[in-house]
Amino acid sequence: MVFIPGFSKPKRRLERRKGGGGGKGGGGGGRGSSGGAGSGGSGGAGRSSSVSSGGTSRSASNSAFGGGSVTTIPQGQLFSGRMQGGGNRNEVFGTRQYGSGYPGLSGRGVSNHPFPFYFWPVVWGSATVGTIGTLGYLHSQNEYGSINNGSRPGGGLTTATFPSSSNNSTFRLLADNTTASSLVTDIVASCGSSITSASSIAPVPYNDSGPPSPGQVIQYYRASSVVLALDGYNNSAVFSSDDNAPDSPLPNNIDTTLLNCLNTTIGSAVPLVDGAYGLRWSSPSSIGLVVLVWVVSRLASQV
Repeated sequence: MVFIPGFSKPKRRLERRKGGGGGKGGGGGGRGSSGGAGSGGSGGAGRSSSVSSGGTSRSASNSAFGGGSVTTIPQGQLFSGRMQGGGNRNEVFGTRQYGSGYPGLSGRGVSNHPFPFYFWPVVWGSATVGTIGTLGYLHSQNEYGSINNGSRPGGGLTTATFPSSSNNSTFRLLADNTTASSLVTDIVASCGSSITSASSIAPVPYNDSGPPSPGQVIQYYRASSVVLALDGYNNSAVFSSDDNAPDSPLPNNIDTTLLNCLNTTIGSAVPLVDGAYGLRWSSPSSIGLVVLVWVVSRLASQV
């Protein structure tokens, strides 16, 4: 996982599901620093939704670990021949670079990329790309369709706004409708005390002209399919023809408590598709119960 320097890394425990086995290894590629981590986490109850990918409906859950085997999208389906699946929750964090958050891949852009988490990357319209229209790595609508493409797993792109209750910081989430709706529930549960009018927040269809825009992104997640952005931030690296240009620093006096909570909650609760032998997030008390049941079963088998 990658985080803004100076923020603590969240500690998570995993519970092995019956059948064993975990996800594959690897890490998100990309350049520069990323969103902060620390307090917060998934505050809402576990929930799942059905998403269609590669011609098959799958269940995506905010408590799933992901992982499992990598499969090939069959002939006759969109993006046939590309690989999908295998990405797990330890690999969801990217950077501020479009094209980050892909396990084992680095560099800008999403063209011809696989779908390690089944979900497609967000797309940026010509209105938000603006003066950087010559930088082809941001042009993905021809490949993945428009922002309201009905074939997109999870539905068209939607956005939700999270204004700070302590200063003028305003953060924005961008993702498919299924993901955004699920994350809003978890974010309000975990971070609501730091958000103005948290109970009234709901995702709305994304406007092709923004906000957010590519230069406002402070963190990509889950193979660039989820975005956290900050109003007033303008990352000059996005406008550069140099793939290794350093990211612009975040503005001073932003609400780091809310940023911390948003980033941690998205990382721990973004919906994932579980593998056949995946792992699930678990509270410490659940871990203790699982260990106790295992010990009892082992003792009983020896009687």
